[in-house]
Amino acid sequence: MPFFIREEVQDDLLSRGYSRRQMLRTAALFGGGAAAALSLNTEMAFAAADDDAKMVRIGSNECWVGPMAPGLAAANAAFVNANRYSPNSEAEKLVKAISTVENMPVDHIGTYPGSGETLTRTLVAFCSPTKGLVQASPTYDNPTPVAKFLNVPIASVPLTSDYRHDVKAMVAANPNAGLFYIVNPNNPTGTMTPMAEIEWLVNNKPAGAMVLIDEAYIHWTPEYPNNSAAHLVRAGKDVIITRTFSKVFGMAGARVGYVMARPDLVKKVEVYDRGNGPAIPTTACATASITQNALIAARRHEMIQNRAMTVDFLTKRGLKVIGPSYANMIMVDWKTKSAKEMGAMYKAQGVQIAGPRWPVWPTVGRISIGSKADMEAFCNATGKILT
Repeated sequence: MPFFIREEVQDDLLSRGYSRRQMLRTAALFGGGAAAALSLNTEMAFAAADDDAKMVRIGSNECWVGPMAPGLAAANAAFVNANRYSPNSEAEKLVKAISTVENMPVDHIGTYPGSGETLTRTLVAFCSPTKGLVQASPTYDNPTPVAKFLNVPIASVPLTSDYRHDVKAMVAANPNAGLFYIVNPNNPTGTMTPMAEIEWLVNNKPAGAMVLIDEAYIHWTPEYPNNSAAHLVRAGKDVIITRTFSKVFGMAGARVGYVMARPDLVKKVEVYDRGNGPAIPTTACATASITQNALIAARRHEMIQNRAMTVDFLTKRGLKVIGPSYANMIMVDWKTKSAKEMGAMYKAQGVQIAGPRWPVWPTVGRISIGSKADMEAFCNATGKILT
């Protein structure tokens, strides 16, 4: 075994059905090579594949503007001390800021360079060839390549007719599941699963299984923070929440995210070791940004207005917009054209949308909500394409 796989971790993996070869594969996930080959951050991988700066880029659920001004100022100030590995206790300050904003004890929080790594670590910590992953279909597909790489059984359960996670069907899908994955708001639909249904899942899942709730888009919702599952973590439930600064905070390229869970679960998510945290300037930017309630609200308001304008335009064109979406994205059913065909047509008009990402919906494409100018350009392109 490689020296960094601790003995207690080896015992845990073996007890959950990993062979020694599969154990080596889990180690490779955190060594760089396998992670790069698997494109474990699928959103980043798709964005990198079409990064023409001249395009109207509304295909990757990015924020249309960059970091908030207080965050940029904090990051620039941190660069002054970039010669130090840990100047001014920036990592501890970020955890304390998250603790204050989320009303969460500091030992319930772990920070990482982006939420993609937290999803990978959580899957390895609680799934195995004998403990499956249960997720919605369609949903954010980041865990899927990891599960396939590790030979973890995957149960993909269709969303309900009104695009919620079908929690009862998810529990029935695998009575020996290790992890139930909930994305709320969901990606790609932007729809919400009511908290009462998530609580039912937490209370009725198989014993020992965990519920991973991905709240990457929660800040875009008007009800935040009252619609977060953070109260389940504070109550000591088998719940892990993952968050990211990639969306409303405009830090997708800066790579910073965090988990909230019971201390024993935070420890288990580490799997092998704590790993590298976000870079110091990035950490400082995140710390200064997370408390900016007025700026968060302003970005949310702008996005909601731009989304409403776009939905109204498409609806008047006779297109079906799946929803309602509470996030910075909408799904559009092109009906007679495939998502791949429509993606190519928009690209020819200088607009990048999400292409054929969801096989269960071959004619449905995802549109990220950008600035007013971005969405006006999208509407103009749509008018030309649909004439």
